[in-house]
Amino acid sequence: MAKRLATEYVNAKLQLTNEEMTQFIAFMEDQQLRLQVLVMDHGSQRLVLQDVAGREEIHLTFERQHHYYFCRLNCRVVQPKLTNALRKAVSTFRGNAIVNRIYSHYTMIYHYKNGNVHKIIESTETGERIVFQHKDTLGSLERLFQSRLVEREIGLLQGAVNEWLDLRNQTRDNGEIAAIDERLKELTRKLFVLEA
Repeated sequence: MAKRLATEYVNAKLQLTNEEMTQFIAFMEDQQLRLQVLVMDHGSQRLVLQDVAGREEIHLTFERQHHYYFCRLNCRVVQPKLTNALRKAVSTFRGNAIVNRIYSHYTMIYHYKNGNVHKIIESTETGERIVFQHKDTLGSLERLFQSRLVEREIGLLQGAVNEWLDLRNQTRDNGEIAAIDERLKELTRKLFVLEA
């Protein structure tokens, strides 16, 4: 199995409430890392995470805005415990990120949305290929169901138009013809909207 050389976090984003920020600090304490929390102006916080051997450290700055803490992270991590702690944090706290897992001959690019992996791309010298892509099966089924409802409604409207046209062809009174024509205009407008 290929050995990972490094992991890059590209524009990773976390948004935490006050309660989640407390949970985040407790979560990081549980990851067997050295943790230092610095409170800055306006309630912002900087977390310094260091592997136990002290070979690598990263800084996470959480800017306080209203009732939330926002963190943007761009870094390169080599030590496995730091790498795993960040991966778990992005997943657990529903972060968004592009994570490059760098190996000697290729890079695996993970796209996280709300803590879930939505796409994995393998990048080599010869090009890129999608290894995994999240499919929104439930959303697809809902859209299909909605489109079937529209098709059914179009069929009902077309039937109504045909009935009104038959009635118009049988009517001799100009007043009734004008009323039928108005009704046909309404139905054709609805058809136009639904077919668009």
